[in-house]
Amino acid sequence: MEKARPLWANPLQFVFACVSYSVGLGNVWRFPYLCQMYGGGSFLVPYIIMLIVEGMPLLYLELAVGQRMRQGSIGAWRTISPYLSGVGVASVVVSFFLSMYYNVVNAWAFWYLFHSFQDPLPWSVCPLNGNHTGYDEECEKASSTQYFWYRKTLNISPSLQENGGVQWEPALCLLLAWLVVYLCILRGTESTGKVVYFTASLPYCVLIIYLVRGLTLHGATNGLMFMFTPKVSLLLTNTFELEDGFLTASNLEQVKDYLASAYPSKYSEIFPHIKNCSLESELDTAVQGTGLAFIVYTEAIKNMEVSQLWSVLYFFMLLMLGLGSMLGNTAAILTPLTDSKIISSHLPKEAISGLVCLVNCAIGMVFTMEAGNYWFDIFNDYAATLSLLLIVLVETIAVCYVYGLRRFESDLKAMTGRAVSWYWKVMWAGVSPLLIVSLFVFYLSDYILTGTLKYQAWDASQGQLVTKDYPAYALAVIGLLVASSTMCIPLAALGTFVWRRLKRGDAAPVA
Repeated sequence: MEKARPLWANPLQFVFACVSYSVGLGNVWRFPYLCQMYGGGSFLVPYIIMLIVEGMPLLYLELAVGQRMRQGSIGAWRTISPYLSGVGVASVVVSFFLSMYYNVVNAWAFWYLFHSFQDPLPWSVCPLNGNHTGYDEECEKASSTQYFWYRKTLNISPSLQENGGVQWEPALCLLLAWLVVYLCILRGTESTGKVVYFTASLPYCVLIIYLVRGLTLHGATNGLMFMFTPKVSLLLTNTFELEDGFLTASNLEQVKDYLASAYPSKYSEIFPHIKNCSLESELDTAVQGTGLAFIVYTEAIKNMEVSQLWSVLYFFMLLMLGLGSMLGNTAAILTPLTDSKIISSHLPKEAISGLVCLVNCAIGMVFTMEAGNYWFDIFNDYAATLSLLLIVLVETIAVCYVYGLRRFESDLKAMTGRAVSWYWKVMWAGVSPLLIVSLFVFYLSDYILTGTLKYQAWDASQGQLVTKDYPAYALAVIGLLVASSTMCIPLAALGTFVWRRLKRGDAAPVA
């Protein structure tokens, strides 16, 4: 007799699990960057539109498919059609890629959290040089927060070609991060269900505390007005660009004229060191990714009173957000494996969970090398972008036109007792797929127009990031990341077709 699937203790626990999985680190380091880069309040207009016509319908569709089929991703799509099992495989591959690098952020958060109890904070001041005659040269050219991130945390190499060795301190933190994940998923929904109460609620508590603190600071009103005042012109563009020296040149024009006439011999020495003091240009500067999470935020924290407390709260919040997302990613890998009778008959669930965590941890050690942050950016930018668009497009088409929208509507009515609104049917059958195709075209055109893919490398001699071209082998890895997941869909369909033809041939009667 087949074992019953594990259930959540109550509906509230399921809601918390969904919130914990969906609200992740991208909400901390991706959304603020996009909102700042594309016009503040004006960015919220397309964001809310896409949330209504794309995000919510697709979330509802995937939850409904899972609830109806009551299987892992591979089994659910195989039930819809034997030729669609590749959709589930592709989803597992993407989740595997995400798990490989995502937990490294939790490792970095652990590292910063451990250092948050020091007084003063280690990233608040530059260390002395070897002779104790001044500050470290690299730190002086950059900043104390940049130095702590790039040199003390990452010990970053000058380029992707110089991989260097594994850094033992981040590696130990990564081991700890995976141990925490394993303990949280050890008993399935029984253990995960208790953890999600914390991973879903505590980040909001910390954010509310930070919001109250931010609103009490001098100039908070001006900052909010700048952030949420819509820049309508940016709604008509798909990119935003500003020449680096434009604001500086216009703001300092009179100063330049004075220096040129009064002290011509000193002009060339002084002017390169003059920096723009325009508040608007400072507010227009947008940072994303690990730079926002571990440099900009720590720069703000070190200037706050009782900075150790704010630092502990912030990095504990990062841990909760990262852990919540990791639980969802790991579950997406484990469920199809534990559903497989071949695997589950030989290994208990605890062993399967341990092997998945161990394999991911071993591969994740790549991201603790000196060039690990460059590899992290590659996976973060390309492992789940184009491939996810294609997977979701196939899912939508499969439900509406292979399984059948009317049949799916009937299933939903049987589960909920209510008829499906016309809104959901219009979104699933027409609007959402068309928007996904449009986004895919925009992605491809953007890649084609930008030419050679580039990355930001840390130059210790200048104390700043410099732009470099990806080497050929890195471009091959990027192509492999995209193809390895998306190609599962046609390959699985082809394999199913060949297998069924062979079985039909074997079953044919011999004359």
